[in-house]
Amino acid sequence: MSTPHAPWALVGECVVGVVRRRKLASTLPAGIHRLPGPCVVTAVRYSDSPVGPYLELAVGEPARLGARPGLCVTTMVVTTAEARVGGRLNWGFPKEVGALRWRSHGDEREVVWEDRDIVVRGRPWGPAPPLLVPMRALQRRGDGPVVVPGRLRGRAQLARVELEVPDGDALAPLAGPHRGVLLSGMRFVVEPARLPAGLTSTFRAPLRAPEPALLSSPSEVGGSRPSSPSRRHHFHGERCVAVRVG
Repeated sequence: MSTPHAPWALVGECVVGVVRRRKLASTLPAGIHRLPGPCVVTAVRYSDSPVGPYLELAVGEPARLGARPGLCVTTMVVTTAEARVGGRLNWGFPKEVGALRWRSHGDEREVVWEDRDIVVRGRPWGPAPPLLVPMRALQRRGDGPVVVPGRLRGRAQLARVELEVPDGDALAPLAGPHRGVLLSGMRFVVEPARLPAGLTSTFRAPLRAPEPALLSSPSEVGGSRPSSPSRRHHFHGERCVAVRVG
C-alpha cells in the first residue's frame, strides 16, 4: 500500500463544534505547549480524497509551537488504513483506525464512534454563506515538531452541536451542547508540513518522516521488506539507492 505525498485536496462535508472552557487530561507532544482557549471537535465525511472516501473524527486543542499559535490534534480516528498511514507519515497526525458511522436526517448530521459510544450531532439553522478559513495544525512527526498549514472553504451554517460521551471516557469533559457550524460543499487543502525556524518563520520540511508506530507494519507503508545486511541505503530526496558493501 502506498500513500500520496502532501499536499492533499479533500472534498466532503463536516460538523464543527467549539467547546469552551473544558480542559482535557491529554498530554501534548514534546515541543508543543498548551494555550488557553476552546477545543475544536470535527466530524467529517470525505467523499473524495487522495486515498478515497473515508470518515474522520478529531479533537484539536489550542497550542503553540514557539510563537506560532494553532491547534494540536490530540485525538483522531479514521475509517481506512490508507488515511491513517498518510496522516501519520505526512504530518504526524495521531490517526487510528476505528468504526465510525455517518447519518443524515434532513439537515441534521450525526457521527457515531462505535468503539467508544461517542456521538457528534449537528443541527443547523439560518443561511449558509460561503466561508474561507486558513488553518494551522501543530503536530510532532518522527523528525520533530512541525507546522501544518491548510485552508478550508465551503458553505457554513451556524449549528447547535451536541456531544454525547460516556462517563469515564477521556473525552467526557467535551460532552454537552455547543455552538458550531455545518460545512457543506467543503474543500480542504492540507499543505506539506513545515519545520519551525526562528520565532515566527518556517521552512519546508521533508515530505515525509519515519513513523515508529508504522515500522512494525511494512505492508502499510508500501509492503517493503527489511533490507539485506549486505546492503547500505543512502537517501537522496525521495529516491533510495542501495549500495552493496563487502
